[in-house]
Parts: sequence; structure tokens; C-alpha cells
Amino acid sequence: METAQSRQQATPGAVTAFARFVLCGGGVGLASSLAVAALAVWVPWGLANALITAASTLLTTELHARFSFGAGGRATWRQHAQSAGSAAAAYALTCVAMLVLHQLVAAPGALLEQGVYLSASAIAGVARFAVLRLVVFARSRSQAAAAVRTARPVHATAPRAAAPAGPAELCRAA
Repeated sequence: METAQSRQQATPGAVTAFARFVLCGGGVGLASSLAVAALAVWVPWGLANALITAASTLLTTELHARFSFGAGGRATWRQHAQSAGSAAAAYALTCVAMLVLHQLVAAPGALLEQGVYLSASAIAGVARFAVLRLVVFARSRSQAAAAVRTARPVHATAPRAAAPAGPAELCRAA
């Protein structure tokens, strides 16, 4: 059985967490960009992006909870909801980037679209890392640290003598 202290010690540092975040999020992001392009053949691009973003957010939140941030298990519903909020911002950023591309270039090629989409995703990814590390999965670490602090034994101290109560006793004590 894993204790709160061992879970806290297993929490990776910022550099390790970022490397894991990039590995998990980047891998899913690359697969997602291909999936969006493939799905956009049958449905409007915005809908394809929304569907793939929702599915990839569920997957990456689980991966980040278990692997990237060392939260110690499955992501909670609260963490999924908070992660979804950061994913919604990422979705908006990728949509805006693609809309700007289509305003600037009448018929962009697939390679240019992928480049713009992946660049916008990378920018959003760095922002998501900060939000997930500092907000979404930080509670797990602070709760684990609090559990460790409260689990420490309390050392008994010698009882103090009661302070004199009356003015006469205060004068004698001085």
C-alpha cells in the first residue's frame, strides 16, 4: 500500500514533469492532428477539432495524472473538468490560428495547415502545462504533503505550571 509520503516523494520535479508532459501530450497531439485532418474530410473542420480535442483531453488527463505529474492514480472528475477548461482555451487558440491562416492564404496546403495547427497547439501546450502543474494537479501534491504533516507523531512536552492569577501572587512571582 502506498503512503502519502511515498506518493509525495514520487512527484517529479518541473523539468521531469515537463519532459513527461511533452512526451504524453505531444504524442497524443501529433496523433490528434492527423485524426483532425482525417475526420475533417467527412465533417466540418471545427467539429472535427472539437471531437478530437474532447477525446484527446480525456486521454491526456489520465496520462498526466498517472505519469506526468505523479498524482498517484486516476484523474478525478474535478481534474478532468479543470483540464477540460484548459483544453477549451487550447481549442479556441487552434481555431483562431486556422481561421487566420484561411484569411491570409486562400487555399493553404495540408503541410501549411499542419504547421500552423501544430504551432498553435505547442503554444497552447506550454500554457496548459503551467495550468495543470500549478492548479489542476497541485492539489494532489498539497493534499499529500498535508497528510504527511498531519501523520507525523506529536511529541509530548512537559506541562507548564499555571500562571499566578491574583495581584498578590504576581508580586510574589516577580
